[in-house]
Amino acid sequence: MKKQGFIVVIDDDEDVLVTARMILRNHFEKVQVESSPKKLESLLKTVDVDVVILDMNFKTGATSGNEGLFWLRRIKEIDPEVHVIMNTAYGDIQLAVECMKDGATDFLVKPWEQEKLLSTVKNVLELKQSKKEITRLEEASKTLARDLERSQGDLIGSSPAMQRVFESIDKVAVTDANVLVLGENGTGKELVARAIHNASKRSRKPFVKVDLGSITDSLFESEMFGHKKGAFTDAKEDRVGRFEVANGGTMFLDEIGNIPMNLQSKLLSVLQNRQVSKVGDHRVIPLDIRLVCATNKDIYGMVQEEQFREDLLYRVNTIEIELPRLADREGDVGLLTRHFMQAYGNKYEKPGLKLTKDTQKKLESYPWPGNVRELQHAVERAVIMSSSDTLEPEDFLVKKPNKVPPKNKSLNVEEVEKQTIIEALEKYNGNLTKAAQELGMGRSTLYRKLTRYGI
Repeated sequence: MKKQGFIVVIDDDEDVLVTARMILRNHFEKVQVESSPKKLESLLKTVDVDVVILDMNFKTGATSGNEGLFWLRRIKEIDPEVHVIMNTAYGDIQLAVECMKDGATDFLVKPWEQEKLLSTVKNVLELKQSKKEITRLEEASKTLARDLERSQGDLIGSSPAMQRVFESIDKVAVTDANVLVLGENGTGKELVARAIHNASKRSRKPFVKVDLGSITDSLFESEMFGHKKGAFTDAKEDRVGRFEVANGGTMFLDEIGNIPMNLQSKLLSVLQNRQVSKVGDHRVIPLDIRLVCATNKDIYGMVQEEQFREDLLYRVNTIEIELPRLADREGDVGLLTRHFMQAYGNKYEKPGLKLTKDTQKKLESYPWPGNVRELQHAVERAVIMSSSDTLEPEDFLVKKPNKVPPKNKSLNVEEVEKQTIIEALEKYNGNLTKAAQELGMGRSTLYRKLTRYGI
């Protein structure tokens, strides 16, 4: 099997080029020969060359090696990652040392034997690929380290609403289908993304989270696609983009509804073509990723209002998973409370914590507008502040639900609809399913209107 790699041979001797091509093409994926080094600049700027075998002298009778040294230095200026083997008919040790100092990887003396040529090129190519992989892993490690937060915990729930979510995760995880996770803040969208990744065939590969709401427009391309040194003023070194870091694994784009229209087309192009180019580099990097996106916005309403591209929406939501509010997860408040009590009891060295019946009643009657995240923070605070092993109602400082405002007499259609939704939610104590039935609309439609009206 041929080794993957692009080998370029530069020599003014046609016999050398013919021989090199015949020997190398049987062992390497791509071999190109050129009689003049002047084509090197355009070649290096358009394709990903791995190894260059460079002649030392191109003028008739020249033996100084100055031309070879000039082009060696030029190659390293254009692409420092290219490995160069110097090729000369004159076995000058001093010249070889000078070449090594200027960045050459190895040295061949003509006429070379076939075995010597092959072994040298193979060794240099393997060295180049090893260094490239080390660089990629180092950059991946840096990026993943920046993303590393405290333990994400588990996706927990026994309610019918959560059982439907678990069924969807099980079905989609075994595929490579793109997934769009919808839900309010604090419902656990990232946990769903991680659960899909962990249950997939990509589980041993990277899970890369990108919060699109925290990336400025000016840094979007550099952060997502990477950049070459010198591509712009602050590009002091090469940078691997998030897409390249996620190669082989799962890319989680959180808050995709926050990406501006002018950048949506660039994201769509990458997703459609399954390849990316770094800023300042025309070469393309093939991508093999599983895409999971999430948003708490009314993404369909944004499409209607031309704030989100319809073609991008269809690209990212092959499968859609909608997370329920905590208020719609019957029985899960107690289950989650006990889970967080155990976790924070262990963390703060307060094992064996218990709840009183009054405390349970208080927690279960509260609507939890901040969803699971609010409950988690409330439990952590209660564990820290409690002076006994039993958590009392006063240990949980939760806000009282906002009172429903008086009925709006406005005849504005949107105001009337908003008020009607508020009244339905009040009637059913925040139960989305029952409120949607009362209003005569689907639960997902009601959820989008809640987001739209800021309820």
